[in-house]
Amino acid sequence: MSTLLRPAVLARRHGGPEVLEYTDIEVADPGPGELRIVQHAIGLNYADVYQRQGAHGPHGTTQFPVVLGSQGAGVVESVGEGVQGFQVGEAVAYVHPGAYAAVRCVPASRTLLLPAGLTLETAAATLLRGMTAEYLLHRLYAVQHGDRVLIHAAAGGMGMILSSWARALGAEVIGTVGSEAKRETALAHGCHHVIDYRRENFVERVREITHGAGVAVVYDAVGKDVFLPSLDCLQTRGMAINFGTASGDVEAFDLQRLHAKSLTVCRPTLRSFIATREELQHSASVFAAAVRKGAVKAEVHRRYALRDVQQAHRELESRATTGAAILAP
Repeated sequence: MSTLLRPAVLARRHGGPEVLEYTDIEVADPGPGELRIVQHAIGLNYADVYQRQGAHGPHGTTQFPVVLGSQGAGVVESVGEGVQGFQVGEAVAYVHPGAYAAVRCVPASRTLLLPAGLTLETAAATLLRGMTAEYLLHRLYAVQHGDRVLIHAAAGGMGMILSSWARALGAEVIGTVGSEAKRETALAHGCHHVIDYRRENFVERVREITHGAGVAVVYDAVGKDVFLPSLDCLQTRGMAINFGTASGDVEAFDLQRLHAKSLTVCRPTLRSFIATREELQHSASVFAAAVRKGAVKAEVHRRYALRDVQQAHRELESRATTGAAILAP
């Protein structure tokens, strides 16, 4: 078995962006059931910040050093024993831990031929978000024509996909943003109404916009700062979905808050919805079809060299950015 030395980003402990170390690591030949991929683009997601900080799960469970990241796209360089359906030179995308690397091995079961309608860059930037939006809008809560929905962080990479897709499904989309500068971005990507939650009381504004009726569902990637007030935005039998915690985890609350209007609360994760290869392929194909139809834009808004990963994390963590970003090896 031969090994290569290729650039990657390692973390040897939890902490701030300074723990991210750009270095060379050994990359072996693909094992049985694996592909070795030369990466053209690596997705940058807020979940990478959680992983770097050790925010989810007890400290001491991570095996250091660790390569961060969970999605990328590139070209198959080598095929391991027993792999079918992939050939050297084919363009592919995947969702699997350990993405911050120029070359890496990935289980073929978590890899997809590049879906039609996506490029290597847009697949790396948006596939994970697109599949998240697919299950949020189609499976966890199936958005219907005429539904009112509230989407927090509507100008972020995830929020832009959710907002535009929800609008294409016929929903009336209310988005919140953290600054006036992000208002136009949210309006340009599907929102009918935009609320600056740092300057306005978003609960009162939602009541005004919906004439007191409330929304059918709240999609919340912010967490602590907005989740509990969001319950007051829901209509009877509405659902509040917290799928991210950019402002911190949602703390314990009294379940009686749900009682009067029979509300539902959920804290999902993408991996539960793409656990099998069939689910992975289905979710990716539904998202790619939405891109081809123009319901969703697959865009890259910021590009960073892999060696500039610390800067990328600082800007991502500032919550001052809009849209999706990639790391380029």
